Amino acid sequence: MSTTATATATPAAAEATGARTPEAVELITGARERIDALDDRIIGLVQERMAISAVIQDARIASGGRRVSLSREMEVLSHFRDALGKPGTTLAMTVLELCRGRV
Repeated sequence: MSTTATATATPAAAEATGARTPEAVELITGARERIDALDDRIIGLVQERMAISAVIQDARIASGGRRVSLSREMEVLSHFRDALGKPGTTLAMTVLELCRGRV
């Protein structure tokens, strides 16, 4: 039995990553670990934003104002769109929805 110059990835690793070489499996696995860590940070930041938004909404309501400031939401939408393009608007809408609180 001869050995090949390029080893192939195990079937399970290939299935999990879509890669065909051990090097690609390793690269993809490492990159996915970094993405998972970033996702955890993003979730934490969104949760922090939700808490801060709740403080702002409580103060606004206690002073006789409305819970939501539409002009501020338009600023946020514009900021996300300018930074991320059209998908940024969708992301901003989701973030704003999460941060509006439950009424």
